[in-house]
Amino acid sequence: MAEKGAPAVRILLVEDDPRIANFVAKGLREQAYAVDVAANGEDALYQASINAYDLAILDVMIPAPDGFEVCRRLRQSGLRFPILMLTARDATDDRVQGLDTGADDYLTKPFEFRELLARLRALLRRSGELRPNRIEVEDLALDTAAQTAARGGRQIPLTTKEYALLEYLARNAGRVVGREEISEHVWDETFDPFTNTIEVYVNRLRRKIDEPSAKPLIHTRRGAGYMLGAAELSGAGAATATVSDGAESAGMAAASTQARSQSREKAKAASLHPPANPRTAGKKHV
Repeated sequence: MAEKGAPAVRILLVEDDPRIANFVAKGLREQAYAVDVAANGEDALYQASINAYDLAILDVMIPAPDGFEVCRRLRQSGLRFPILMLTARDATDDRVQGLDTGADDYLTKPFEFRELLARLRALLRRSGELRPNRIEVEDLALDTAAQTAARGGRQIPLTTKEYALLEYLARNAGRVVGREEISEHVWDETFDPFTNTIEVYVNRLRRKIDEPSAKPLIHTRRGAGYMLGAAELSGAGAATATVSDGAESAGMAAASTQARSQSREKAKAASLHPPANPRTAGKKHV
């Protein structure tokens, strides 16, 4: 069961120990976080250059460049999401170096998973990512602490991913949210833009939330995205989502992905070439 206060955010986990990476990623996904995993500094910089993250968990002793250098380059590139550094070393000098390179918090291995979750919540509160424990849109109420939803007093059974999507729409109530924005915050790197996965989940939410009620809250603007709210979208672009809409939207997403491919490759090349006089990366010692 998801722990209280877990928001729908996307996290970059940088850890070269497969056992630790799998354990942490699995636990975070069970808390409704979307998680991308990188096993070395180069992959971490590349992922950060092409994806929008809300927070990063960064191990210090990863293959080149090390966690200190990755943190420094992320800050140098202008990225300001919170960074929690992990290390097996408890030396004061290591903690000071990590904080001085731009990290926001430090956690020493081994650690209790619940402490990791508590530190993440604190970092997200500090960065303004968390919202009040209760979100209301018309007669729809979300309890973000318990991760439950009810409409008109009727409890709505939701899967973890359905709840994450609904909460993200609720936080952006009254605004049209596009597929790309949804995929960046609710799904992780395994999301395939060529599929109609988002449309399928939106239709599931509509059946659970709107069909039993006379007033629909989930609206689709074809070619633009989705909106949660009472006011229906006006104009020729307004439509009720169907599975067939998914093919159209997936096609546009695929075209957008192809159009961005050249800029992503440039970003990858830039991230893999360190600035002048980079630090020598260290190998992790178990």
